[in-house]
Formats: sequence, structure tokens, C-alpha cells
Amino acid sequence: MSTVRVAALQMRSGTDVEGNVAAFEALVREAAGQGAVYVQSPEMTGILVRDRATLIERIRPAAENLLVRRAGELARELSLFVHVGSTAIPLGGGKVANRAFLFGPDGTLIATYDKIHMFDVDLDKGESWRESATYAPGGETVVAALPFARLGLSICYDLRFPQLFGAQALAGAEVLTVPAAFTRQTGEAHWHVLTRARAIENGAWLIAAAQGGLHEDGRETYGHSLVVDPWGRVIAEADHGEPAVVVADIVPGAVAQARAKIPNLKNARDFTVSEAAYEHARAAS
Repeated sequence: MSTVRVAALQMRSGTDVEGNVAAFEALVREAAGQGAVYVQSPEMTGILVRDRATLIERIRPAAENLLVRRAGELARELSLFVHVGSTAIPLGGGKVANRAFLFGPDGTLIATYDKIHMFDVDLDKGESWRESATYAPGGETVVAALPFARLGLSICYDLRFPQLFGAQALAGAEVLTVPAAFTRQTGEAHWHVLTRARAIENGAWLIAAAQGGLHEDGRETYGHSLVVDPWGRVIAEADHGEPAVVVADIVPGAVAQARAKIPNLKNARDFTVSEAAYEHARAAS
């Protein structure tokens, strides 16, 4: 079976858009130098800032966006697939899209995807997030047909919704993508379990480029960008939070083998949920 070299870029994006784009470009070039034909960057590659006013001030529409333009240029120059895991794109009316961009080796835009699930949570130690206060959720999942495999697109918190990945697998996705900015708190608890579970459930490869370390806005992300095979084995990982390039050779043909061994996608059945209650007072009488 043929192999395809892929790369996950681990970054520590901050509030300086130009600086983030320069860091992105350096990592893309490093990945290309190692023979990668598909490169994925993390969630919020272009800017990572918690303050809403600063975010709105510094982001630009896709047609004017420095990161989006440079990603397309690099894809064409280096002849590889460049997947911007996501960046913030203004929608008007004070709302923002958390949007991924996938470019082909000729520099053309193949697909975009807007993050569906908003990270509205209250964690331990007073850590709280309300993405829906700024971001508008997407409503459509995307499976992109590339020459080497069909890619399912997702972003970060989407990872906790297995039905999304199941729908992508049923639509033919062989590689699941999860660019992320997982918090250190949630990453330490769940990152490896969730990424491996999504790969196992769907008999698919999974590539997850992540943000890592202490960022300018005070947040701390987990890092640990990785690649998981269809049997749930982590085959490549940055086991830290520093900027890095994680390269792995994947075998798209292994997906059919994994799904033949465990055909859960085919074996799934519709069902209903009923309710049963133990009424203690009535039973005692």
C-alpha cells in the first residue's frame, strides 16, 4: 500500500498577526523540506487573543487576510496541500467565524469549514470560556476529496462530538482532522483519549495540529500535536508544548483493513430510547 507524508504544525500563536504568519510560514517550509505533501496548522493560527475588542480590530475578511493569502501562495510555491486549521474571519454585526481553509498544490482554495460546536464551558480553578459570545457556529460539516484520501474537517471542541466524525466516515472520510487549541487543563485529562477514540470508532487516520504553551493573552494550551492510525495507535507526536513540526507517513489503504476487522459503521442500527422508573412509594404500598 502506498504511503503519504503528512505534517502537523505545533504553534504558539499570539496577538501579532504578522508574527504568527511568519512563524506559520517557517513551519510550513520546514515540513515541506521533510517531504510532507499535506500540512495542517492549529486552530487560530492567525491570531490567538481572548479580548474581543482586540480580536475584532485586528482580523480581516478572507479576501484581505494575510494568513489566508500566504497559505495559498505557499501551497502553490511548495506544491503541497496546506490546511490552515482555522483563523478568525469577521462576519459583520460583531460576529466572527472560526474558519478553516484548505488549499491545493496549485494554490486554489479547495474548501472552507466553520467550527460547529462552540466552547462554552466552566472548568475548575475559575477557567471559563464563552465562544458563542463572539463566534457564530457553522452548520455544515465538510469532507474534501484529495488525490490520496478523503479528509473530514473539524476544529478543536468538535472533537467531543462523535456523531460529527461518524457522519464524515459514512460520507467516505478516511482521514479525520482536528486542528486545536485545547486548554492545558482539558488536554491533560482528555486529549489523547478523545483523539484515539475518534480514530478507533471510525477506523480512520486522525491528524491534529495543536497550539501549545503560555500565550500572550494568558491562556495556556496543551500542545501534543499528533497523528493516530486507524487502530488507535499514536504514530507521531510532539510530547510537549513547544513549536514543532510533527511528520508521519500514513497509509490510506489501512482504513479499509481496519473497517473490515471492526465493521461498526456497517453494523450500526437505529434505535429508540424508552424510560423505566422505579417508584419506591408505590412499590412499598
